[in-house]
Amino acid sequence: MFRPAPSSSHIQRRMQTQRQRNTNPELALRRELHRRGMRFRLQRQLLPDMRWISDIVFGPARVVIEVRGCFWHGCPEHATTTQTNAAWWLNKITRNRDRDLDTERRLREAGWDVLVVWEHEDPMVAADRVELAVRGKH
Repeated sequence: MFRPAPSSSHIQRRMQTQRQRNTNPELALRRELHRRGMRFRLQRQLLPDMRWISDIVFGPARVVIEVRGCFWHGCPEHATTTQTNAAWWLNKITRNRDRDLDTERRLREAGWDVLVVWEHEDPMVAADRVELAVRGKH
């Protein structure tokens, strides 16, 4: 697949250092969940026929948490467009969103509850939602 060259060395550095796991929003949520006494698993492949790896999993409750970056996953509140390589990035973000929807559908069909936490969300508020979903199943 064609991948356009970064528009500047600054952009190239930013893209190279972008974490896929253990992002700041994910770590903040995990710290808050742990503070509340909630124990979970990290980075699990829940469906054998998918490459997708979960962020946070509460196995006995069958609840999976997906922490998404606003730019990469096309946040409905904070999605932005780029000036450089706009068509390529639009296609990339659209594919990411389509894959996210397909993953959610497949997980739900397999009996999992899926909660999406966006990077802009307050970790305390997100942890409230997670706690309600997980503890409500016990």
